Amino acid sequence: MTRIDSVDTLRGFSLLGILLMNIVSFGLPFAAYMNPSAAGGAEGLNLATWLTAITLWDGKMRCIFSMLFGASAWLLLSRAEERGEGIGAADIYYRRTLWLILFGLLHAHLIWAGDILYGYGVIGLLLFPLRNLKAKTLIITGVVLIGLHSLQGIGAGFGIGEMAQKAKAAAQKATPTAEEKKMITEYTALREMFRPQADEIKKEIETHRGGWLRNLPLRSSEAATFEFTMFFQFFFLDILAMQILGMGLAKAGIFSAEKSYGFYGLLIVAGLGLGAPLNYWAAQQWRASGFAIPEYFTYLGSTGDPGRLLVALAYVGLIMIACKAGLRWLTAPLAAVGRMALSNYLLTSILMTLFFNGYGLGYFGHLERHQLYGVVLGMWTVNLVLSPIWLSRFRFGPAEWLWRSLTYWQRQPMALATD
Repeated sequence: MTRIDSVDTLRGFSLLGILLMNIVSFGLPFAAYMNPSAAGGAEGLNLATWLTAITLWDGKMRCIFSMLFGASAWLLLSRAEERGEGIGAADIYYRRTLWLILFGLLHAHLIWAGDILYGYGVIGLLLFPLRNLKAKTLIITGVVLIGLHSLQGIGAGFGIGEMAQKAKAAAQKATPTAEEKKMITEYTALREMFRPQADEIKKEIETHRGGWLRNLPLRSSEAATFEFTMFFQFFFLDILAMQILGMGLAKAGIFSAEKSYGFYGLLIVAGLGLGAPLNYWAAQQWRASGFAIPEYFTYLGSTGDPGRLLVALAYVGLIMIACKAGLRWLTAPLAAVGRMALSNYLLTSILMTLFFNGYGLGYFGHLERHQLYGVVLGMWTVNLVLSPIWLSRFRFGPAEWLWRSLTYWQRQPMALATD
């Protein structure tokens, strides 16, 4: 498949950016990703780091990555149909997607629970029938789904707020009913997800600092929670909306740097002028609530989607301008990272878990939130240096080669031809 440099560059940019948020899950207890007061520090430089993350990159890079998955699905299918492959295009697409789901499951349960490949693959199974829709239809559909996801966040905020009040009242009763006991249990589990007790935090840190086998039950439990609970409750509409929107934006030529400088400049102004302030306001509202659980959904859940989409589109505008301007010193390394996105994603998980967990260097829970970003810079250096070197000798990244070979059920040529 002929590659589009601007798409690879944007994919590399978003892949590196994803670590800006994932680093918190790699290095701190699970609750710290959502609630800064749970671990890692929530004052001074640590608070400023959290506010910056919510404002400028929380969900934004995943948003771009999700849109590019939809874009890549459309590019793969459209080019296959142009070659006259007919039903064979569906065969290749679904095999490719099912292998991605398997990669995601293995990644989540054996390496790191915060996997996204499984979710992308599951949603990707739904994209094939949408491939021939017009760009405008896909974009409108994606935006509508994003709106529905925001309403879901608002509804969750009100619902959880009501649950909290009822659970508190029921707990004060001498003999709560069976239904009230169930509600108390459900709310307690939710509260402990956001605000675990000190002994639970200590236990989680000790587990991560243990060996690979000791980590396996915790990792699989967290992975299963995402795959069978959180994914369908909170992420299904999110990923579906972004992938459909990505298909539409790709069809419209937005990811291939075809639009004018003025168009991309408008994306930057709108995204940073509207989206970033909205995200900052929501984060400050949640902070003012004392990081209360209902307010998380009411503020961050409801505003997160429009805010992060606007900021994500601002980044799209920046990268497309860099591509149009021919800034190869910037775009070429990012494009190399993007061409090896799956390999770099898995390599990042392997190296980060080795750095933080006990079967490696054991730094889990030792660093404050702001200190984690020194590790991010180190990982970025590895990605940006190794990717161009690898691609100077090979056609694909190692994971991409395996994925492609399994999809076509035939060993693919790996080394570049030499004179």
